[in-house]
Amino acid sequence: MNLTAPSPLAQQQQALLQALFAQPGSAAADVAQVALATLLNARNPKARTQSQRGLRAYQANGHASAEAALLAAYPVVAALLGAANFAPLARQLWHHFPPTCGDLAQWGNALPNFLQASHALAEAPYLADVARAEWALHRAASAPDAQPDLASFARLAHEPPEQLTLTLAPGTACADSRFPVVHLITAHQNAAPGQAPDLSASAQRLRHGVGEHALIWRQGLRPRIAAVTPAVLALIRQLQRGAPLPDALNAACPPQDPRADAFDFSVWLNAAVTDGLVIGVHNALESAQICSALP
Repeated sequence: MNLTAPSPLAQQQQALLQALFAQPGSAAADVAQVALATLLNARNPKARTQSQRGLRAYQANGHASAEAALLAAYPVVAALLGAANFAPLARQLWHHFPPTCGDLAQWGNALPNFLQASHALAEAPYLADVARAEWALHRAASAPDAQPDLASFARLAHEPPEQLTLTLAPGTACADSRFPVVHLITAHQNAAPGQAPDLSASAQRLRHGVGEHALIWRQGLRPRIAAVTPAVLALIRQLQRGAPLPDALNAACPPQDPRADAFDFSVWLNAAVTDGLVIGVHNALESAQICSALP
């Protein structure tokens, strides 16, 4: 078996990436810089200085790209932290979890767990859950398009419900939190340009330990987030799995639950269609086959 050794250019590119993503000031960064200088034949002081300047320029560009990408995905987290704290956070994430593909819009999903593990942010534990909801909004914005099939709703009146399920909008996701993440996010979304958001309701909910179930979806081209009841959350999760309508409704309102009568499916469905959350009806067997084929 013949193994072709990497070309000098490929070796230099790999060494550059290692030097770019190594944490500045760390032993790994020192080793990477020496390896890069060696591959570039930067043995004399002048050549070494030029190599270091070039590396710093690349690092600065990488940090700027990281801040811009993270700000686009997490505007509320950025506002809650402030620019002075968000910029170094973006740089830290860049070095701890460097991008694995060329599209920086897909980078940043590690931030929620990174925030949760941060001892420096232990006094703001809600930040991680806000980040999880924001990442779901970010993903919803780039989810594949799907056109509403209004004619398909006639199937609800003519076909057995156990054979049917509902089609959810692109990017539909759920997020549980023991914090008022929906209030925190919508307060920032609804603030007038240049004005500070009104966080009084969010602060009150934080003081009283009020959590929220967040539902994220895309209405047309607009990502949306709303707080929902546990019944709606259970219903959505069953629909995401492609469960037939009776199974989804039983999960939302178990017959033995005294609160089952409080959920009116017809009222909910009408609002869900109006809001673009439910965009059609399809065969439940098709959904089950798709779900079983997923890894």
